[in-house]
Amino acid sequence: MTPQELRVIVIGAGPVGLAAAAQLLARGAEPLVLEAGPAVAHNIRQWGHVGMFTPWRFCVDRAAAALLATRGWKHPPPDDVPTGADLIAQYLEPLAKALAPYIEFHARVIAVTRKGFDKVRSAGREELPFVVRVQGPDGVRRFEARAVIDASGTWTAPNPMGADGLPAIGEEAAADRIASGIPDVLGTERTRYAGKTTAVVGSGHSALNALIELAALRLEATATRIVWLMRKERVEAAFGGETADALPERGALGSQARALVESGAVEVLTPFRISEIVRVENRLRIEGEHGDRSASIIADEIVVATGFRPDLSMLREIRLALDPWLESAGTIGPLIDPNLHSCGTVRPHGAKELAHPEAGFFIAGMKSYGRAPTFLLATGHEQVRSIAAALTGDVEAAGRVELELPETGVCNSRPATRDVAVAACCTTETPQGACCAPKPDLAADAACCGTTAPVVEIASATASCCIPRSHELAE
Repeated sequence: MTPQELRVIVIGAGPVGLAAAAQLLARGAEPLVLEAGPAVAHNIRQWGHVGMFTPWRFCVDRAAAALLATRGWKHPPPDDVPTGADLIAQYLEPLAKALAPYIEFHARVIAVTRKGFDKVRSAGREELPFVVRVQGPDGVRRFEARAVIDASGTWTAPNPMGADGLPAIGEEAAADRIASGIPDVLGTERTRYAGKTTAVVGSGHSALNALIELAALRLEATATRIVWLMRKERVEAAFGGETADALPERGALGSQARALVESGAVEVLTPFRISEIVRVENRLRIEGEHGDRSASIIADEIVVATGFRPDLSMLREIRLALDPWLESAGTIGPLIDPNLHSCGTVRPHGAKELAHPEAGFFIAGMKSYGRAPTFLLATGHEQVRSIAAALTGDVEAAGRVELELPETGVCNSRPATRDVAVAACCTTETPQGACCAPKPDLAADAACCGTTAPVVEIASATASCCIPRSHELAE
């Protein structure tokens, strides 16, 4: 077969990978979706209990919906907001059935290259097919393709908790007490967290979800303690657009997190930069810097929600164009840089912006954003629509913009802060509970509040009673 007669290989049977397959089929191109897991949307199943902040109208790809409509599928109510499990059951599993002849499960892609060429060789490179090497139950196989779309996501490559981008010293050795993402604390993992002290590390939507679920658990298991650690200078920066967000579910996450912090249900230490994890008997001591002081926190469990990074190891022989610090694909880095953008609204982009020096190769979906956390599912659908058009020769459609994203109200600006009156801790003017309770018992509070069993130790001779507790709220 000539390269143009070969299939287009799509890596990953998540929502973007399946949308890519549907878009290709709609344009008369044959896809082959290779999925490492045993079923569709294997990664989403890890957080199926979590509610999305995107309503159904932003969750369904148009080509996928058209394909499903031929099989009698009905679109869920556009304004309803699904959980991860809803997305799978009501959309992705029916779509996988419609695409069944074009999907292989238990097919983990371990390498992509050009047939007979390594990364260095140039002459005649674009005329050669891709070779995709796959590990499966029966060993290693190889497939040839005329183009490759990597939509494998980033879920399996979480960022470590170390402040410098590396795992904190001792982090890997304490892996049995560390969870990534959003553990099911109200369901399957309830006993792991109930009545324990849990440190949540991170400031994005996953961290907010984890805090909210732990706080719900705390209402039932009152001995549960929650400490929130993040590198941001001010906790308000984590609350996002709140009521200004056009996605109400996303805005509500920030509002709920704010309420938890202001009530004292969640203890905040920020900026906190983690350097080491030390086992102390049957607990963990988290060491780092709180502001300009050394600090340590004692916890039973740690939830690391510091985002994800792309695993590029299987693409070692592919010529890639990556943003130098985000590791995002093509030229989209400046559009999505979290140093500049605090929202999900970026200029719509497609095949042109996602192109690599390797003709016919694209990274789409969450992986295309590299380390940036601002990805929306609708963005991935637009990406693969444009890519499918480019791969089938429709230049005009590939360059057309067919995406409208909801505004958040806080794009490229610091979220508005709210004046929160936090009086000097433990004075006669301060009602008990306004500053020192509920615990987790700060060592600095112990001297003036009568608390015991310190959870937080601040290495400062001048630390005041409330300084460790979300001191930026008192400013």
